[in-house]
Amino acid sequence: MSNYPLGKNEADTITSKTGKKLSEITLEEIKKGNLTAEDIKISSEMLQRQGQVAMEADNPQMKANFDRAAELVHVPDDVILVMYNKLRPNRSTKRELVLMAQELLEKYQAPHCAKLVLEAAEIYEKRGILL
Repeated sequence: MSNYPLGKNEADTITSKTGKKLSEITLEEIKKGNLTAEDIKISSEMLQRQGQVAMEADNPQMKANFDRAAELVHVPDDVILVMYNKLRPNRSTKRELVLMAQELLEKYQAPHCAKLVLEAAEIYEKRGILL
């Protein structure tokens, strides 16, 4: 199994979205103004590594969650919030959800997330919780 927990055992190899090493992200560095909010966001690579740990622990559902999260690292926060609201029951039409999936796939190269949205659209349609 991987050297889990990664944060404890591999702090010098773990990097943030901006490339800062986990070992460099300290309260002292924050106080000095050497870190931004972007510096403490997780990287796609780390989420994929966590997914590998999940697979090693025979948890494919958790790995799928990490795969989707790794894709979302590259989606702006404001877009994620809009998508979150559209995925709530009775907030979107099927067409809106299909367009959202298309945007995830084409604009953000997020096929796992796009697939999840399309599956949600089908389920929402069957349950009668679309606009």
